[in-house]
Amino acid sequence: MSSAPTVVVARDLEELSQQAASYIAQTIAAAASARGRASVALSGGSTPRRAYELLAAPPLRDTIPWERVDVFWGDERCVPPDHAESNYRLAHEGLLARVPIPASNVHRVPTEAGDAAAVAAQYERDLRDYFRLQSDALPRFDLILLGLGPDGHTASLFPGTAALDETRRLVVPNRIDYMPHDRVTFTLPVLNAARAVDFLVAGADKAPKVAGALAGDPTVVASRVRPTDGTVRWDLDRAAGQ
Repeated sequence: MSSAPTVVVARDLEELSQQAASYIAQTIAAAASARGRASVALSGGSTPRRAYELLAAPPLRDTIPWERVDVFWGDERCVPPDHAESNYRLAHEGLLARVPIPASNVHRVPTEAGDAAAVAAQYERDLRDYFRLQSDALPRFDLILLGLGPDGHTASLFPGTAALDETRRLVVPNRIDYMPHDRVTFTLPVLNAARAVDFLVAGADKAPKVAGALAGDPTVVASRVRPTDGTVRWDLDRAAGQ
């Protein structure tokens, strides 16, 4: 049974970023202390950029045992890693290039593996190898960061797409007709197996879907992120939390 989410409303994006970065740092450090390593899946979009910058700078940078942190991505556009719309590039420039994390600890989505189906299949193999999964077992991330779109989507799980109904695969391709790039995304079972999930959401255009997600509206994809044995936190700015 999932617990009720924690909702933290900040004055603005800067305060949201500070609060989220502190929570992320504490969660990663606690996981590494408890289990020897910490696994985190990062999100894309513009909202987490400032939080990444804060994690890469003192004092938070020095509270994280980077050599024991493994970084993944919850979704990615099928573009090269140096592309302007790459989620990897966003995190690399704002965070990973600025901290002493070993390159082998950074598990980028292999967008060079072929089409979206091939990329998803390879990333699923990467997850299975890292977590040493047997058959139908799910990876148990210590922390998954997520965003929220104005349409209620999270990761690259969009309303009305077949990816929402996937129960066996860990990573699937997802094509959205009105967007320029194919995507790959974690599935809902992966999100719901996490020990902790943190949504970072800013902007008044997100407020209706935030309300819907928190009310359990099934038409809002993010409402379906309810870890069975984990916690959910929403870091919102005042506009998104209104």
